Amino acid sequence: MGLYASHDEAFDVRNDNGLVLGQVDRGAIPVLGLAAEGVHLNGLVERADGLLFLWVARRSMSKRLDPGKLDHLVAGGMSAGLDPQTTVVKEAQEEAGIPAELAATARPVSRIEYALERPEGLRRDVLHCYDLLLPEGFVPVAEDGEVESFHLMPIQNVMTLVQDTDSFKFNVNLVLIDLFIRRGLFVPAEADVLRNALAGQPR
Repeated sequence: MGLYASHDEAFDVRNDNGLVLGQVDRGAIPVLGLAAEGVHLNGLVERADGLLFLWVARRSMSKRLDPGKLDHLVAGGMSAGLDPQTTVVKEAQEEAGIPAELAATARPVSRIEYALERPEGLRRDVLHCYDLLLPEGFVPVAEDGEVESFHLMPIQNVMTLVQDTDSFKFNVNLVLIDLFIRRGLFVPAEADVLRNALAGQPR
């Protein structure tokens, strides 16, 4: 039995200056401890009554990593040759049926780095985070089978899940905490501590 299962998807391998050195199959990235990049999209709905909602996906039980866990509306690794914005548009169509012209309005809001030992190996990831405001009438559609269902939740309910449970995929909480900070959901002292913690993720 091999050290990893091939994903049949190439990822770029970069040096510290961002120069592409070559490509490696996605499944080998954590085994080799290489850095990888991906995108996470907060699918937000600002209702007319002022309440903020977030679209949350539940991962398919057939997923290799964290099956059945809650996830962002759109999230995915950055395949070889792509940039973050192109990846957002691509993944938005594939994972949630979001038209390209709507996905292209997603706004880059932050960049989060972390290192974490996982069963599949050492994860050294760079997450390019985006906010996308969606119309109240928009309903996502799982186009590629990676998502079991979608749920539109009040942002406060999402925050409670992050604080009190481990319902979300392992790296989603970092991006959600960043969203909560930017939306003023923490008291200032808490926000400062969490902001500094996110900024201090390993490079």
